Amino acid sequence: MNFEKTPGWLDWYAGPSRPRFELPPGAVDAHCHVFGPGAEFPFAPERKYTPCDAGKAQLYALRDHLGFARNVVVQATCHGADNRAMVDACRASGGRARGVATVRRGIADAELQALHDAGVRGVRFNFVRRLVDFTPRDELMEIAARIAPLGWHVVVYFEAVDLPELWDFFTALPTTVVVDHMGRPDVSLPVDGPQFGLFVKLMREHPNVWSKVSCPERLSVAGPPALDGERAAYRDVVPFARRLVEGFPDRVLWGTDWPHPNLKHHMPDDGLLVDFIPHIAVTPELQTRLLVTNPMRLYWPEESR
Repeated sequence: MNFEKTPGWLDWYAGPSRPRFELPPGAVDAHCHVFGPGAEFPFAPERKYTPCDAGKAQLYALRDHLGFARNVVVQATCHGADNRAMVDACRASGGRARGVATVRRGIADAELQALHDAGVRGVRFNFVRRLVDFTPRDELMEIAARIAPLGWHVVVYFEAVDLPELWDFFTALPTTVVVDHMGRPDVSLPVDGPQFGLFVKLMREHPNVWSKVSCPERLSVAGPPALDGERAAYRDVVPFARRLVEGFPDRVLWGTDWPHPNLKHHMPDDGLLVDFIPHIAVTPELQTRLLVTNPMRLYWPEESR
């Protein structure tokens, strides 16, 4: 089946540099995706974008190039609730990948168990209006109640301006809640301002809430560095991510977000993104928690005891 890529979509960066930052042994890329390939795993009819192909072979080649040991493959919205591409990537990893699925209310218990057996450990609820149509909250709460006995968690993707509206729903969820990309704060606002302060309050008051301190390339206003050898990219995002890493060191995760869905202005060098890490986790202890201890505890608990 042939799919025509959404106009303006940038393909993933084919020549990532090798990071200068040496990842700790066992590091996990805790947020990445696979797209198709569309001929094998068709994209969902209801999708709001059509991506480039970016399959498991390319993902795992990047893993090895950057120095990661494991991946968490998050279901992409372009595949809807058809989790086959993500599951295939997990099964092909030899136990080195876990998954986060998208499921609907009518899913059978046997199908949930099959996803668990394949390596799925969470479900994703997307509240970004330009990407998906909102699922009714009663349906999402029902799904959360059904996955809780499996030990799964809920991943939520939203934008900072919508947190006041979503607060009551998030705080009622019966599982661990992992927030994608720090809730997408406006980094042109003060890190001590009310918008980001509300998100920090959410984490402080609700110890089941975790955050991914990822995607500076999406959040930055300053953008990537000039082509002058400077690798301290996306500096305006650093204070926000560092605030969470230092304030909640046992509840933060990091991931590349490869192959960087729906970017239309620049495609990041994944090696450069890895070199962002020591700017937000400034000690070896914080780096190990962020990249090894925390993702292992959440996704491979049987190996973390």
